[in-house]
Amino acid sequence: MKRKRKWVQLICAVLYNFHITGFAKGVIYQGNLKSACIPGLNCYSCPGAVFSCPLGSLQTALVSSKYRFPYYMLGMLLLFGVFLGRVVCGFLCPFGWIQELLYKIPSKKLPKNSFTRKLSYLKYVILVVFVIVIPLVSLAPGFCKYICPAGTLEGGIPLLLKNEPLRQMAGSLFRWKTLLLILILVSAVFIFRSFCRFLCPLGAFYGLFNKISLFGMRIDEKKCNHCGACLRHCKMDIKKVGDAECIQCGECIESCNPQALSHTSACRNNRSQTRDLT
Repeated sequence: MKRKRKWVQLICAVLYNFHITGFAKGVIYQGNLKSACIPGLNCYSCPGAVFSCPLGSLQTALVSSKYRFPYYMLGMLLLFGVFLGRVVCGFLCPFGWIQELLYKIPSKKLPKNSFTRKLSYLKYVILVVFVIVIPLVSLAPGFCKYICPAGTLEGGIPLLLKNEPLRQMAGSLFRWKTLLLILILVSAVFIFRSFCRFLCPLGAFYGLFNKISLFGMRIDEKKCNHCGACLRHCKMDIKKVGDAECIQCGECIESCNPQALSHTSACRNNRSQTRDLT
């Protein structure tokens, strides 16, 4: 499972950003595919991006909601949430993959603890304040403008490297976002998926659907002996496999001696239960 997941992460990062000539020319792809959203965090302004970011699109839609209700974007996010939940985080998000690669750098790691578990609620505050309230009140894409490290890494820096006029326009806001990006990337070396756990509003949103999503981790309660090995093995701040903090990666499966964990769909799980009852 672990090797397959890494391949899926790599393939998604390439597919989301296959406009390779954009990096060489320092221009943003603006073709028809940009009208479609991918489920993971990937900046619209990345020169290689051929699809839109769901968070950026949602904020833009909320800014314009005074004229038109954002049915399309809310519908897309709800669809991703109901079908996938945080499977998106574990398999389909390029920025999550980047953090996992950084975590492989040899260093002393900070294990999860009661403080990191409390800090994980911060992303819900960011979801409400920067993704919803600021776009509605100040008519500005708050998260993209002030926080998003993926936007700085994938969009801001590549575009500035290729465009002298843009470099001259970069001011204190870009310096702030660059500093924030550096802090997040450095923290990812020592803290597993630091941005995903503490700051990512997209992960916060998808986490709300983890218990009802069609795909994700399932527990066979008949086999589970409640030994807690899965919780100890997991690097995320979960209290139970499949809760809002679970990125559905499936790496806990190997730690489960009773083999009570599986990575499956709700439909398949329901069919299995039906067979057991009959």
